Amino acid sequence: MRCPHCEAADTVERRERTELGYRRFRCRICHREFNERTGTRLNHLQYPTDVVCLVVLWRVRYKLSLRDLPEMFLERGMVFTHEAVREWEAQLAPLLSETLRKHRRGRLGPSWYTDEMYIKVKGRWTYLYRAIDRDGNLVDVLLSEKRDRAAAEAFFRSARTVTGSVPERVTSDGHDAYPGAIKAELGEGVRHRTNHYLNNHLEQDHRGIKQRTRPMGGFKSVESARRFCRVYDEVRNFLRPRSRRNEVVSLAQHGGSSIRPVHVFY
Repeated sequence: MRCPHCEAADTVERRERTELGYRRFRCRICHREFNERTGTRLNHLQYPTDVVCLVVLWRVRYKLSLRDLPEMFLERGMVFTHEAVREWEAQLAPLLSETLRKHRRGRLGPSWYTDEMYIKVKGRWTYLYRAIDRDGNLVDVLLSEKRDRAAAEAFFRSARTVTGSVPERVTSDGHDAYPGAIKAELGEGVRHRTNHYLNNHLEQDHRGIKQRTRPMGGFKSVESARRFCRVYDEVRNFLRPRSRRNEVVSLAQHGGSSIRPVHVFY
């Protein structure tokens, strides 16, 4: 294992381990000691890595409040507060979402469906831009305080960056900002369609984030709302058992990949 301080490969493993059971090493070049988590975002956590990752995963995936998770893990002998859950989410959710965004790069269809939905933040309505392809795979998600051309351009710019591709056609509602934003960010060759019926699949897909955020009673800041909405959609898309629309999936396949995102942190 390389030394996180000087990047030297000349290290030796020590016999003793940390209190949480992680291996310890000593660098023969800079003579500094370190363990498996030194230099990572998990370095100063006082709980095992798999427990913290599971807490963040359950917080994002299921309809659980900050206080539900400490109570659930208390029955398993783990003691922490709801504020610890909040800190773990703020620290690890961006890492999880960015890793999953890289995982799905270049895996989308040529047809995108785009729409906005309302999210309440500190008593005020904000706009969550979302897009999926024809098979229901996530393209991108972006929370904006305004609903204008600048926000639409920022969304398509982010979608083009994360997917590494440009669609052949984009379907949206009648929002006036979309035609100019599509031409500016995706190019003149992209066909733009405005049809409410063609966008029904995306309207139904909005139910996922609506059902998850409703028990939370809204957000206290735009930053936390933006972070949560992005990581929720990324995890939900990663756990989708279907790769194409109307694909028949067994019940075993539905639950077979429920723990895979935990390994994304490593």
